Amino acid sequence: MRISEETLDNFFISYPLNKLAPLERILFLDIETTGFAAKSSYLYLIGCAYYRGGKWHTIQWMAENYEQETELLKSFFQFAKMYRYLIHFNGNNFDLPFMAQKCAQHSLPYSFEDFEGIDLYKRVAPYKFFLKLPNCKQKTLEQYLGVSRKDVFTGAELIGIYHDYIKNPSEFSENALLLHNADDLKGMLEVLPMLSYYDLFNHPVKARKVQANYYKDSNGNKKRELVIFFTLDTPLAKPLSANANSCFFRGEGAECSLRIPILEEELKYFYSNYHDYYYLPAEDVALHKSVAGFVEKPYRIPASAANCYTRKQSSYLPQWDILFTPFFKREYKSHEHFFELTEELKKDRAAFSKYAGHILNMIASSY
Repeated sequence: MRISEETLDNFFISYPLNKLAPLERILFLDIETTGFAAKSSYLYLIGCAYYRGGKWHTIQWMAENYEQETELLKSFFQFAKMYRYLIHFNGNNFDLPFMAQKCAQHSLPYSFEDFEGIDLYKRVAPYKFFLKLPNCKQKTLEQYLGVSRKDVFTGAELIGIYHDYIKNPSEFSENALLLHNADDLKGMLEVLPMLSYYDLFNHPVKARKVQANYYKDSNGNKKRELVIFFTLDTPLAKPLSANANSCFFRGEGAECSLRIPILEEELKYFYSNYHDYYYLPAEDVALHKSVAGFVEKPYRIPASAANCYTRKQSSYLPQWDILFTPFFKREYKSHEHFFELTEELKKDRAAFSKYAGHILNMIASSY
C-alpha cells in the first residue's frame, strides 16, 4: 500500500469553517474507485484532508494491487477515529455507501455511525439554478470560483490508468492517480466559500436598515418600493443579483439589499366565518348579522365566501406564505396575498428581518 502525505503551506480558506465545527475535529474525505457498484468494483484510493498545527495537510492511501482494499479501509478508519466531523462532496450518495459496502464485503467492523457528516454537494445543490450553474459538480463549483487544477484527467479516465498501473507500475501512473485525488481534496477546501450561499438562505436575516423609496417604472409611472438592507456574517463568495415576482436581491461581500414593491390600492379582507355575515350589494360590503340585522331585507343577502369581505385603501406588501395577518387579496380566488404596511409595522425591525428571509426564499425557490 502506498501512503502519500503533504502539508499545504500558505493555504488559506476564506470561509469560516470553524463555525461548523472545531477545525481539529474535521476530516475531509474523497475516494477513488474503478466503478460505481461496490460488488463489482475496486476501492483503490482513500484521501483525506485535515487541520493540524495551524496548517492543512493531506494523506492518501493507495492500493498497489486489487487485494489491498482491506488494508486501505483499516488504515483509514484507524486514522479517522481521531475525528468527529466528516466533510465530503456527494459522499452521502457515493463515498460513504461504497465504503460501508466494502467493509461488509470484507467482514470489517467499521461504520460511519460515530461521525457527523456534512455533504457540501447537498448544501449547495438546492441553489444551482439561483446561482445560474449548469450543474453542481465539484469541478463546476471550482470553475465558478476561479479555482485552477493541476490534474487533467477525469475519474473515468483514471480507471484505465489504475488497471494499467496494477499490471505495469510507473511513476507517471502513480502521480496521475494521486494528483487527481489530491486536487479533489484541495478543491473541496477551496469551494467551501460556496457555503456562503447556503448560509444566506438558512441563517436568520437581521435587517440593518429599512426605508421606502419612490421610483419610476418603465412606463414613467411613479411607484413605491421597500428597501431592506442587511449584513451577512459570512460574505458571499461572488457578487450576486436575482429577481422574482418584481422583488430584487443584490449581494456583494457581506452587504445585501432587497427591493420589494409597495402596493397602494384598495384590497379586500375576507372573513372566514361568512355564515355569520350579510352582504350589502349596494354598498359592496359584508356586515356581521348582529349589525346587518337592522338593514332591511331587500338590501341584504346572505354572504358567501366570495363576497364576505371588507375593502380597505392602504399600502401593502406581498407575501407568498401567510407570514403576517390579517392578509388581504384582490379577489377571493386570487393566489396573491398581501399584508398592510402599518405605522406599527414600520417600527418593527424583527418583523422586517423575518420578512427579508421570506422574500429571499421566495426568490430562490423561483429558479
